[in-house]
Amino acid sequence: MKDMIVITNPFAIKNETAILHALLEEGLALLHIRKPDFSKLEMAKYIHQIKLEFRANLVLHHYHELAEDLGITKIHFSEKERKNTQDFSSGFSKSYTYKSTSTHSIEDFNSLENDFNYAFLSPVFKSISKENYQPETNLFEALKLRTNYQTKVIALGGIDAENIKKTLENGFDNAALLGTIWNNENPLKQFKLCQQIVLSHLQSQV
Repeated sequence: MKDMIVITNPFAIKNETAILHALLEEGLALLHIRKPDFSKLEMAKYIHQIKLEFRANLVLHHYHELAEDLGITKIHFSEKERKNTQDFSSGFSKSYTYKSTSTHSIEDFNSLENDFNYAFLSPVFKSISKENYQPETNLFEALKLRTNYQTKVIALGGIDAENIKKTLENGFDNAALLGTIWNNENPLKQFKLCQQIVLSHLQSQV
């Protein structure tokens, strides 16, 4: 899976929309819109600020009911949402082409139904964006117990240009970037650096 993933900062960033457009124009394939404190109206306004041509790149974390009206076909389910929905697959609208979710253990990842294109497995390293959020288990070791190959496994948590190659070499299909982008004074430069490392790694595997 060569599609690069970036998750929005939960809080507002200066010039955020301009940065998002720059990332998408640079080839960002999947932008996860995660704004947990937004109201439904704030979420709709935020998405309306992003150019229509990039709707296919957006993945919606909250207010899934907005997706159809906004032309978004990719949605993400938190671990809690996934586990609290009784009949999970019946809740899927046919208009969703891509579905992802979050997991925090290899057992949880392995037990996923085939409904999901990919799942985050976290935290891999000490988080850049969340204080005191670090791995309790070595996920590189845990990945050796992987039995689910229907769902792509995406590394999340503390991923940056220094460790993204190691992450891919140790069994992850790709990585999602959050803190390394938004805590950097030049988010675009940092994204391009990580993107280049991923592409070089994938080319070396061919």
